[in-house]
Amino acid sequence: MNKQELIDAVAETTGDSKTATGAAIDAVLATVTRAVTNGEVVQLIGFGSFSTGTRAARVGRNPSTGAEIQIPAARTAKFTAGKAFKDAVNGA
Repeated sequence: MNKQELIDAVAETTGDSKTATGAAIDAVLATVTRAVTNGEVVQLIGFGSFSTGTRAARVGRNPSTGAEIQIPAARTAKFTAGKAFKDAVNGA
């Protein structure tokens, strides 16, 4: 399902217009992105949690030449599925 299909499905479920639904989904995504970027954890009970993690600097290899390269430390985005979401996916 892509974003437009999500908008169509939510608009059909709620009875709102696709324009209003698209704006609401954009607002939710922007808010989650802003919060996680600022280091906050966004918990949606029953669905999951969005947070940041860290990846340490390490030495890697260039696949073309085999030469060692330094890979810098980075922040990562993490999603941890909630119990209800896991149960729904697993058919429980």
